Amino acid sequence: MPNLSDLKNRIASVKSTRKITKAMQMVAAAKLRRAQEAAEAGRPYAERFNAVMGGLAASVGTSDGAPRLLAGTGSDQTQLLIVMTAERGLCGGFNGNIAKLAKAEAGKLIAAGKTVKILTVGKKGREAIKRDLGEHFIGHVDLSEVKSVGYANASDIAQDVLTRFDAGEFDVAKIYYSKFQSVISQIPTEQQIIPASFEAVEEDATASTSYDYEPSEEGILADLLPRGVATQIFSALLENGASEQGARMSAMDNATRNAGDMIDKLTIQYNRTRQAVITNELIEIISGAEAL
Repeated sequence: MPNLSDLKNRIASVKSTRKITKAMQMVAAAKLRRAQEAAEAGRPYAERFNAVMGGLAASVGTSDGAPRLLAGTGSDQTQLLIVMTAERGLCGGFNGNIAKLAKAEAGKLIAAGKTVKILTVGKKGREAIKRDLGEHFIGHVDLSEVKSVGYANASDIAQDVLTRFDAGEFDVAKIYYSKFQSVISQIPTEQQIIPASFEAVEEDATASTSYDYEPSEEGILADLLPRGVATQIFSALLENGASEQGARMSAMDNATRNAGDMIDKLTIQYNRTRQAVITNELIEIISGAEAL
């Protein structure tokens, strides 16, 4: 049985930990609001951009004039997986879930005889998959010094990916991130960005509109598709930012609650041990008095 001094020190240690987790929870809550607003504000633009691009892509199809970013290389042998996670931990299963999804896809591709290359964004994702897939790493993007992710950061990542594509380093590129739904719900997501793929958009029959594009659909796509890659990466970074803070807030709230429960249990144990010590001392005093 631990003595009173050990129990007292442990209670003090857990109380200090609870203060830290509570402070981290409050900081995450403050950051979550800004990150959530940024992610939600970016969704309408990304959705409308993809709708327009989807309409253009549908009209161009797989014609000879279709840009390579849309038509692809004609092969899917070499695939680039862009794993986007956080720079910091203490956010529950946020980083692990994204890494798990990417590792599962990489395992399937390798089993099928494909060549897998991995570009990591965020230190934690790199650490999570380094042991199993370290030999497939081709690059890393460090955002640890970036306080607020902006479009410029996404544009730099997109430029690196497009340069590698133009150099023929891969045929297909996919990004892995976590889509924010709520504080307790973040969905690990896989999205193909090269060749560009767009979800079918249902047109309103009562408000259908036809568009004439100048100079041509192919020319517009050639100009907008690189921006579309940057837009998709930026949207993923915003979703990741909100998901990270939501996961951290939830994890720190649970940690704070668990610390409180542990303090209660240790306090009960301390009081019982103290009571036993006092009882033993009283017995010794009474026994000594009776001996006299």
